[in-house]
Amino acid sequence: MSMTAASAVSELEPVARLSPVDTIADFAHAFSLEATRPTNDDVDALAATAPAGTFVYLSAVPTRPAQEAIGAAVLLRKAGFEPVPHLAVRNFATADALDDFLERARGEADVRRLLVIAGDRDQAAGAFRSAIEVIDGGALQRHGITEIGIAGYPDGHPRSSQQDLDRALADKIQAAETTGIAVHIVTQFCFDAAAILKWIGRLRDFGVEHPVRVGLAGPTNLATLLRYAKRCGVRASAQGLARQAGLVRQLFAMSAPDALVRALAEARAERHLGEIAPHFFSFGGLARTARWAQAVAERRIAIEAAEGFRVEPPREG
Repeated sequence: MSMTAASAVSELEPVARLSPVDTIADFAHAFSLEATRPTNDDVDALAATAPAGTFVYLSAVPTRPAQEAIGAAVLLRKAGFEPVPHLAVRNFATADALDDFLERARGEADVRRLLVIAGDRDQAAGAFRSAIEVIDGGALQRHGITEIGIAGYPDGHPRSSQQDLDRALADKIQAAETTGIAVHIVTQFCFDAAAILKWIGRLRDFGVEHPVRVGLAGPTNLATLLRYAKRCGVRASAQGLARQAGLVRQLFAMSAPDALVRALAEARAERHLGEIAPHFFSFGGLARTARWAQAVAERRIAIEAAEGFRVEPPREG
């Protein structure tokens, strides 16, 4: 057969595609989790569910000492997970306090990655007001931090314009890479797949090819989701979620992000989105979130006729 004929045949042959279940599981297999002050029992339950090496991000609480995250990071490291504490720079009163946190995090929990954010405090505790001040300040490198996450906002930010968010993201990436630190992006949770995909598309159009961990709310009830959405400034997509909730009684029914996961997985299989993975906020409990995510990664799901899927119970034997 001539090369021309062979080419013509190959163009007619169907391209091998993953099944819908495999498409979703392939997207979910590198999931990460976010927790707030997990206890010994939480970590033990997580160890019975999630694979070793799973990234577990530890959120910063403005009203609690930053050092609390170190104890949680130690528990996670001993259990075989990769702890990624949030470094909310506005919570540190002095450069010495920051150095002490980084020294302990590295020395006690072998922390190598941090999510560097400004933090939720309206008034900074000290001299640090923005993440970039710490990213290009030298302290991270001195304490052996090799990679940082930075925040992304597919749903916008209540106190910043899109232009300011774009500029800040680009500046943080440049500052980190100039000092030899790898970068990935972790987004605020969002309830709108179209908004997430549009935001990722803008990143790629701007030439930002860094990995993105897409923030999604893990299984919980809708009332809890709406409460966290209001607290975190997730506006437009939360309004859409409230409309979808319908009757008040449905607010206390369990909700899982299956439709969002399926939409993102299918889009990832069909177009250039770069390296993306789901990042689940554990509003409904760390173990419950991990069980759901791991079931999806293990293909224990059944496709629904509509937009989502359901998680099947564990197989016997």
